[in-house]
Amino acid sequence: MMLSIIVLILVCLVCYIYRSLKPPPPRICGTPHGPPITSPRVKLSDGRHLAYRESGVDRDNAKYKIILVHGFGSSKYMDFPISKDLVEELGLYFVFFDRAGYGESDPHPSRTVKSEAYDIQELADKLKLGPKFYVIGVSLGAYSIYSCLKYIPHRLAGAVLVVPFVSYWWTKVPQNILSKALQLLPETDQWTFRVAHYVPWLLHWWLLTQKLFTSSSVISGSKALRSDKDLIIVKKKLENPNPLMEKARQQGEHECLHRDMIAGFGTWEFDPTELENPFVEGVGSVHMWQGMEDKIIPREINQYISKRLPWIKYHEVPGYGHLLNAEEEKCEAIIKALLVH
Repeated sequence: MMLSIIVLILVCLVCYIYRSLKPPPPRICGTPHGPPITSPRVKLSDGRHLAYRESGVDRDNAKYKIILVHGFGSSKYMDFPISKDLVEELGLYFVFFDRAGYGESDPHPSRTVKSEAYDIQELADKLKLGPKFYVIGVSLGAYSIYSCLKYIPHRLAGAVLVVPFVSYWWTKVPQNILSKALQLLPETDQWTFRVAHYVPWLLHWWLLTQKLFTSSSVISGSKALRSDKDLIIVKKKLENPNPLMEKARQQGEHECLHRDMIAGFGTWEFDPTELENPFVEGVGSVHMWQGMEDKIIPREINQYISKRLPWIKYHEVPGYGHLLNAEEEKCEAIIKALLVH
């Protein structure tokens, strides 16, 4: 009798642990119990769909075709304001898209840093952007740009990394720089990033199930990671919220936020410092923009990368934090540095 009770308790315990660790199924857009599809989408070769939106001049008449890659917890409705005058003066066409699992794009359970480049390439080909195009990635979306520079450099006309993501497990950046930068973050975020790197199968439980520790001030939007300028920008956003941004996580946080962190903080096939200049002939350029007051992305790592790769044009912006792409003046400066020579 006692043995049966012990076995029953163990079985119940195993079931509880399994259910705690197992993420819920995604609410895939367009399925009976999922959100509706309201945006244009392209179908990729593996059957997944990417949702996108277009902005700027007509695609066929554009002089510059630019793919914008959003960051963590964002979507194709990300901030990147450009005045109509500059759009028309330069002939700018933009395509914003929901990365896998975000917004109305299908989840990608096997997503990696590498898969991001090929998603972008297929999107460009489906929209017939031509043999070369520009890419701009913001925050965590910048690992997609590193991926493009590694895997599809021949398709790029130019690239920009804005307040770019850093991994604390890159292999060619000195360990003392990585460790010092990681320690600048709140301890809860340090542990979250370690979970994403070392035990990614535990990340859902760590972020959504366990209640013993505060798991991520990045996800919660803690003021501790905001510069004074960031706080001003956030206040303006709260006064005039974009309701479309609520769709970013509608398929489930595990499919967008968690998988994004697992891919970014996982083991890469390459190190950014090993990248080769895709524009050795001088046609095209790569830029990196870093807010000097950024508390989310420690600038010491990006400074090191820019010194190792002198062909990356490094721009530090005094007085700005992580939300560099929220203001028109800075976005126009980014575009002009990329395109106007």
